[in-house]
Amino acid sequence: MARMDAGDLAHRLGRQAEAVCRRYLNAGRKNGNYWLVGDANNTPGRSLFVRLNDSPKGPAGKWQDAATGDHGDLLDLIRMARGLADFADVAEEARAFLSLPHSEPAPLRHQLPRAASGSAEAAKRLFAMSQPIGSSVAGTYLRRRGIADLPGPASLRFHPRCYYRPETDEITQTWPAMIAAVTDLNGQITGVHRTWLAPDGKDKAPIDTPRKAMGELLGHAVRFGVPGEVMAAGEGIESVLSVREAAPDMAMAAALSAAHLAAIAFPEALRCLYIIRDNDPAGDWARDSLVERANAIGIEAIELSPALGDFNEDLRAHGLDALRARIRGQFAPQDIARFLSSAA
Repeated sequence: MARMDAGDLAHRLGRQAEAVCRRYLNAGRKNGNYWLVGDANNTPGRSLFVRLNDSPKGPAGKWQDAATGDHGDLLDLIRMARGLADFADVAEEARAFLSLPHSEPAPLRHQLPRAASGSAEAAKRLFAMSQPIGSSVAGTYLRRRGIADLPGPASLRFHPRCYYRPETDEITQTWPAMIAAVTDLNGQITGVHRTWLAPDGKDKAPIDTPRKAMGELLGHAVRFGVPGEVMAAGEGIESVLSVREAAPDMAMAAALSAAHLAAIAFPEALRCLYIIRDNDPAGDWARDSLVERANAIGIEAIELSPALGDFNEDLRAHGLDALRARIRGQFAPQDIARFLSSAA
């Protein structure tokens, strides 16, 4: 579904805002220019208010939950009321509603419990609704960044129409996105990371914040492979995957930021941690923190430092052979034979 379709559907729904509320929030009631209800789960109350007509304060269909701070448009309300994760399903529901008479709203059936915005449950639903990367836009994006060995669907997936809400009070957009699972040491999904992409996959989407994570992130990471006594950890997904191009048999983890890298949880069997650092002050701080934590419990910490800003910059600028040679010079001798010999 094209990006503009989301705005068009929301506008059409806004013109029938009261009918939308009577259908999906029938436990509420009209009060002047607003529909009042307890929350998007249709709980009786007055916390959530929906604007029913255009006004100087904003267009019809905009809503806000005073208790939680959540806000959005009528597409968001339909998504939450029906427990839908995929925008195509939300759009289908909205289109079906717009073709129905509104005089006698039918009761909702099979309603799923609402997943709180940004929660681990919302992250799990989004990841479940995503698809393997394969030849998708996300696959194109990674290959253009020099990453040919694409991870399996347990780590990275693709969503063709992932919601993007700007920081300003603009309407929700949809863009293709690479969806990464953030997991704990037991492999349980605690969050996701979204990278919104241009429709042709040549770059990230032209939006203010093309990367966002949600869910429970502290201590967790996007994981590639099952760690044993040796693993590598870094910040960004592309930087970690670039090192993985050179050492595909080593388990690796992307913590998504310097702060989360510094706090990453160590597997019980870990004896040697390679720190894939970014070449900036935040990367230095994360490295120092990890070295201190690792050494305190008897884990050897070895720094892997790029020539440029990060290892994906190295890979794109100098190629895989040069990146592999740089890593070889920083690996422990026993790990060169174990992880790099087959790739050389």
